[in-house]
Amino acid sequence: MYSEIQRERAEIGGLMARPEYREWNPELIKPKKLLNPVKASRTHQEMHRELLMNHRRGLGVDSKPELQRVLEHRRRNQLIKKKKEELEAKRLQCPFEQELLRRQQRLNQLEKPPEKEEDHAPEFIKVRENLRRITTLTSGERAL
Repeated sequence: MYSEIQRERAEIGGLMARPEYREWNPELIKPKKLLNPVKASRTHQEMHRELLMNHRRGLGVDSKPELQRVLEHRRRNQLIKKKKEELEAKRLQCPFEQELLRRQQRLNQLEKPPEKEEDHAPEFIKVRENLRRITTLTSGERAL
């Protein structure tokens, strides 16, 4: 069976035109096989060497470095959070919930302005008011 395959190949080879450079002619320069620039590069050789060493040690090629796994985990979590926020936003599209949200915001705004006015006052005014309170308290204690 193997000999039959060889005969077929020989017949096919006979049909193909042979290049003239195979015949020895002293006037022609024999072509050399070109080097693959990727395989000749130092980084490719180092990577190949590292892959072989990892294979011999039994380390999986599919296993990823820890940093890459952590980054992928973070990206996945961010996508999940983003989807949850989008679902929450869609859920709040109901008119009743929108009205409740508006009322809650109005109530919060009504409660916050007095606190904000005190916070924006300059420090020397705050200190002066504290001193007035202290002096009124001490004078009230003296009267007793």
